[in-house]
Amino acid sequence: MNGRVESGAGPTARWRDYYQLTKPRVVALIVLTAIVGTLLATPGLPPLNALIFGNLGIALAAASAAAINHVLDRRIDAHMSRTRGRPLPTGQLNHRQALLFALTLGAASMLILVLYVNVLTAVLTFASLIGYAVIYTLWLKRATPQNIVIGGAAGAAPPVLGWVAVTNSVDPHALLLFLIIFAWTPPHFWALAIARRNEYALVDIPMLPVTHGVEFTRLHVMLYTVLLVVATLLPFVTRMSGLIYLAAAIALNARFLWHAIALKVSDREELPMRVFRFSISYLMWLFLALLVDHWIPTTQALTQVS
Repeated sequence: MNGRVESGAGPTARWRDYYQLTKPRVVALIVLTAIVGTLLATPGLPPLNALIFGNLGIALAAASAAAINHVLDRRIDAHMSRTRGRPLPTGQLNHRQALLFALTLGAASMLILVLYVNVLTAVLTFASLIGYAVIYTLWLKRATPQNIVIGGAAGAAPPVLGWVAVTNSVDPHALLLFLIIFAWTPPHFWALAIARRNEYALVDIPMLPVTHGVEFTRLHVMLYTVLLVVATLLPFVTRMSGLIYLAAAIALNARFLWHAIALKVSDREELPMRVFRFSISYLMWLFLALLVDHWIPTTQALTQVS
């Protein structure tokens, strides 16, 4: 006991606890998609204020939402093996400290976006923060097995926010990026929910495998993966992107479909987490492919040939 308290009392350990509140791996993926949205919004380099301050503000808002999620879910987290080691369930931080930290990050985010980017980005970022931290975490998560589908809109917003930071408007191509993440979210999260279904049932969270069973959820993982495949082809169909992106999307989609079909037809216990982990790298590589394609003009020129 004394060893644990002493290790949590030092300034380095304390800042590590605050850092964990931000869900850094999740925020890193969010910021990547936001940066890609920023860079795709213009043929050349975007304005530095949009690239630097825009994505800094988005990152701080995402970190704020993550910390609020920790506060609101602290009692649930204490009963789940995946989350019981977080700073609030272990007592390394209390909910007041975490909430103050979250509000500070959120206020800094809004200040940066309003002063150095534009008001529209700040408004949309704030709406996304509230959508995830309050509407999803406090209400949808506990109200419906479609929680992750409806709440996925907040998680799909970052590339739009990055785009708006440059253009100060919502472009249809930015909405394609939104659609890709929106379609990606259910198979990504439901795979995790299958693996952790007993823990969600224990804390009365109505995730799809808890309310409708594992077989039903496996089917919907596969169906949403098919929807995702269609969504990821739209940037090429609309000539937003070129052949490099198309080749990467086909390869990544083939792998994702293979995982989803394997999950549907097999009862192997390791498959849900395998799908979950692959889905993270899938989204990362897909957005990087969009970026590479954008910066290599030869592929874009080929798509203009009719």
